[in-house]
Amino acid sequence: MPSIRDAVVVGAGPNGLTAAVELARRGFSVEVFEAMDTVGGGARTEELTLPGFRHDPCSAVHPTGANSPAFNRMPLEKYGLEWLHPELCLANPFPDGSSAVLSRSVTETALSLGPRDAGTYRRMVEPFLERWEELAEDFMGMGSWFNGRFPQNPVLLARFGLQALQPISWLNRRFRDERARALMAGMGAHVIAPFSTPGVSGAALCFALSAHGRGWPLARGGSQAVSDALAGYLRANGGVIHTGTEVKRLDELPPARAYIFDTSPRALARIAGLGNAYDGFRYGASVFKIDYALDGPVPWTSEDARRAGAVHIGPTAGAMSTALKDAVSGRAPERPFLITAQPSLVDPGRAPEGKHVFWAYGHVPNGWEGDATDAVERQLERFAPGFRDRVLARATAGPPQLAARNANYVGGDFAAGAVDGLQFLIRPKLTTLPYGTAHPAVFICSSSTPPGPGVHGMSGHHAARAVWRQLRQQD
Repeated sequence: MPSIRDAVVVGAGPNGLTAAVELARRGFSVEVFEAMDTVGGGARTEELTLPGFRHDPCSAVHPTGANSPAFNRMPLEKYGLEWLHPELCLANPFPDGSSAVLSRSVTETALSLGPRDAGTYRRMVEPFLERWEELAEDFMGMGSWFNGRFPQNPVLLARFGLQALQPISWLNRRFRDERARALMAGMGAHVIAPFSTPGVSGAALCFALSAHGRGWPLARGGSQAVSDALAGYLRANGGVIHTGTEVKRLDELPPARAYIFDTSPRALARIAGLGNAYDGFRYGASVFKIDYALDGPVPWTSEDARRAGAVHIGPTAGAMSTALKDAVSGRAPERPFLITAQPSLVDPGRAPEGKHVFWAYGHVPNGWEGDATDAVERQLERFAPGFRDRVLARATAGPPQLAARNANYVGGDFAAGAVDGLQFLIRPKLTTLPYGTAHPAVFICSSSTPPGPGVHGMSGHHAARAVWRQLRQQD
């Protein structure tokens, strides 16, 4: 490597690795420094419970990854990434054993919502589905707007925005029955914001369109495969990765023309000596997550839930709204809204023969130190009687444990910053270039920047674009 690198990246999560890849494959010299012993950030896989049970400590199902314009321009399959698709993307079961489902088929999804709402759902998604690739490029590429690349289809994006910027509570007024409202509300709840928050409908619609476009897949072997593929592609392009190296000050890093941080904004400010530059950045609610080793599949009463990669447990939009309001306002919900994943249904190699891995999380206040195991499992038992009898081992993680595993999850907020109010679009602060800082050689590429949370690498892609534009101007 030359004595002065073109770029040094701090943090080897999906965004840091994507930023490094984007620069390395354009001929820039790049080194990455990661505090943990392995790369991955929020996309890791570990044996958290028993030997042979491989769990994803954070993300497991990857609709944004499969639909990422950045990932889809890379030959990640050559470096071991293989997407696996469950029979159903998502099920939202009800006490009577029926479910609303999200399928790769618009027809199957619409029919599960009942005759009064099937047509409404079709009219909501079909105008965008035919041009989903273009829309995804512009919507997930919103960060490029700050880099001189404007939307390629502004009229299509504006039409989408008329629905996307609504609170989910407004969007759901179009439906007449609970099944459709619950399905849309559950997808919107992934951003961990009250349903009265503008923009939450955008998340719900993007998840729905992602399912119909490219699905909600899991990575064979676990989410670590996403990170390992990015790392492999980076090394193939001459990039160097150092693990087990915590960076506390900028002068600990080798000389470089640019430094890119896949960290929280406040950590960047501390390391780079930027003072209180990001003190106004807010963090949102957290989750209480449980990873399970099971001696068989989850005994759902819903046949659809037994086939789905992800299962939401509310079951109604009203119940979900109450649980979210409690978590955001500082109370642990008595009946948390649960997001669950069943990786071994589609990837049996994740557990010993006949066994399964499963995870579930419910929303709790930021920094909450309680134990929600009983509340989570009471919810599971409502829709999967006998669930506890299948549990061989469990690994629990509340906000303190999540923050200890990943320093970007301040207070356990794995969205890396509240996704509400102005922070829904303006992250980490109001500026002409969200990836730049007051230091001309220091940039930020974490999920605290647009387009926000998710294993998609787009924040890293946009930050790298800002860096290479600056480096070329210097040449």
